[in-house]
Amino acid sequence: MEERIALAKLVIITGMSGAGKTIAVQSLEDLGFFCVDNLPPVLIPKFAELIEQSNGKIGKVALVIDLRGREFFTSLSESLRYIKENYTLNYEILFLDATDSVLVQRYKESRRRHPLATDGVPLDGINNERKLLEELKGLATQVIDTSNLKPNQLKESIISRFNQLDGDMLTLNVISFGFKYGIPIDADLIFDVRFLPNPHYIESMRPNTGQDPEVYEYVMKWGETQEFLTKLLDMLHFLIPQYKKEGKSQVVVGIGCTGGKHRSVAIAEYMGRVMGSSETEVVRISHRDAERDRH
Repeated sequence: MEERIALAKLVIITGMSGAGKTIAVQSLEDLGFFCVDNLPPVLIPKFAELIEQSNGKIGKVALVIDLRGREFFTSLSESLRYIKENYTLNYEILFLDATDSVLVQRYKESRRRHPLATDGVPLDGINNERKLLEELKGLATQVIDTSNLKPNQLKESIISRFNQLDGDMLTLNVISFGFKYGIPIDADLIFDVRFLPNPHYIESMRPNTGQDPEVYEYVMKWGETQEFLTKLLDMLHFLIPQYKKEGKSQVVVGIGCTGGKHRSVAIAEYMGRVMGSSETEVVRISHRDAERDRH
């Protein structure tokens, strides 16, 4: 088996305009990355050569590539292919995304003009940009949905993802969510658990979440729950080594129920307890919508 270099030394930051690339590059600077903003993709191989010839003196580099340099953008895939064929350098692509409504609101608040909005309407520019970036998003090793993240939360997320010393570590992020609030756009895998008996219809359990012992045990006691979990874990144990082989450093698994409060939370909690963390995987559990109706 080919030995991989510890920690991705080249991080390419890209994604939707207004999704948080500035915060991302500032976060990586805080981690000791040498950062370059708005680099033409044709120059990426030069940076790869610089890193390889530095004998470890230049350990970590982050490059921001976006549509401000769109005349060079089509050469990005060629540059990445050149790196893979000619260098042992391990690189990652971090793609930042957000929902259309959030991006429109951010542009309105900042009073900035979207770079692809020829008539000044932000949504037109966002739609054009999504089409241009669709293929690149599919190549990304990490995708972060910043729609519900405050700047400090995005910074903490990036630092936690890249502040790992072992390049062979894979982070499994399990997110519970409610379908009525939308699917997490950064999820690699989505599982729907709305077929399970719903604690919402039991009055004593309704105010609580799947983290509550009574709710958790109710969700877990059913035969279909246990059969689902057996199949789900079996699938993940197969997929994780395949993702690692492809160079992914993180996988986002979304577990959804109607409101994201009971069933999905309980299933996510179970996955965290059973899978845990090991020398090769880190498991993080988060509940996007569990507290929404408390406000």
